[in-house]
Amino acid sequence: MDDFKFLLVTDTHYFAEKLGCSGEAYDEFMKYEQKCFAETQKINEAAFKFLNETDLADTVLIAGDLSFNGEKESHLEFIELLKDLKAHGKKIYVITAGHDCNEHPFAFNEAGRYEPEGTKREELFDLYYEFGFSDAIAVDKENLSYVAQLAPGLRLLAMNCDGDAEHKHTYTPSQIDWIKEQTAKAREDGQVMIAMNHYPLLPGVPLFELIGGEAVMRGHDAITTMLADEGVHLCLTGHMHNMAINEKTTEKGNVFYDVCTGSLIGCPAGYRLITMKDDYKTVEIKTFPTPDFEWDFGGLTQEEYFRRQFDMMINTYLTSMRDDPARFLGKIKVKSNKNLEKIVGKAGAYLNRVTVGKLCRRFFVRCDDGIKDRLFIDLARDIVRNAFTGNAPYVKGTPEYDAVMGVFRRLGPALKLLGKKIKVNGQPADLIDIFEKTIGKYGLSDIDETLTIR
Repeated sequence: MDDFKFLLVTDTHYFAEKLGCSGEAYDEFMKYEQKCFAETQKINEAAFKFLNETDLADTVLIAGDLSFNGEKESHLEFIELLKDLKAHGKKIYVITAGHDCNEHPFAFNEAGRYEPEGTKREELFDLYYEFGFSDAIAVDKENLSYVAQLAPGLRLLAMNCDGDAEHKHTYTPSQIDWIKEQTAKAREDGQVMIAMNHYPLLPGVPLFELIGGEAVMRGHDAITTMLADEGVHLCLTGHMHNMAINEKTTEKGNVFYDVCTGSLIGCPAGYRLITMKDDYKTVEIKTFPTPDFEWDFGGLTQEEYFRRQFDMMINTYLTSMRDDPARFLGKIKVKSNKNLEKIVGKAGAYLNRVTVGKLCRRFFVRCDDGIKDRLFIDLARDIVRNAFTGNAPYVKGTPEYDAVMGVFRRLGPALKLLGKKIKVNGQPADLIDIFEKTIGKYGLSDIDETLTIR
């Protein structure tokens, strides 16, 4: 079989700028926001211009969260971009996700926040019928999922995972049955099947496992085992706006890869080119930055502009520990009380002023002279950003690793007790190991990698 190439985009979050994205309420909202908002229309228009003109591939996959937050006008304008892309000869396969169905979306004007017209979930099938469903060889309309023939011998299992409240961020029982029917048919027909799902099916970094339903698919361990043992070894995901490539092997010896791609509109902003070779058993992945778009970057490069927004979000969270602990706890979805707010406030005040060197001295840990004068919150911000941009650099032997992991190991007994209360796939969490493999990437590259399906 010939090689097959396709472009992978996710989390376009198109927002129709005429709805409004300005004012004091907008500015306050953006302090806690990773992705761009006012810029999304311009970013998408530039990206689709590139997709129209590129000869890298003739097929484009878009893995969910097409609109910013379900605004009807955003969907209608985004669909015009898809139609234009199709008119340029591209084959397009999309899935929808949670940000695409919202009956109470929001926009901003000088008067504050308001609700434009929203979109119901049952409207999405008709809205996006032309971009996956119409060419499908099998459709699960109820669950907004389908199977498409990408090339001779290669099928796409496109799965929506944002159903009713009971099955949010996972699959319904009927969808599981349908998936098994389609994987069995693919095996019978001698087809290689790959999948596309909005939520990651493997955590991007180990720490994301502890965040739960917002960072990784509910029930993902059983789901990935089922898919791999059914013959689906590669899934293309998004949602967390991070770059990550991870793998697991089932008890039966079947490998499963999750290729998670960052949002088009926020750090790490980019898309992927994926080439299936050697009868689709070899998968080459190349990652590129979001195409250039016209905007006033205030003297920054486009990459620096995206990063500044990300860093502002992290800095706001870190400083709100000190300045507004109740709001901080609300943002991280932890039930607040006065005692907890007092503890968080004191911890936030200390962490916002302490240097890495002073923190290490408190725990009798050696600190390299090159980082001892850095504020701890600056290092913490970099650790968080690195977890999203991929290939986190603080591996064994780096000064940052020695300092941070030295402190964590001093806290070992307390972390071991805490880990017993936290379960990962049914087992007590090894918090030290989880953090070590979050601040530094080992194994597969998150950016450019070649995978072998087996």
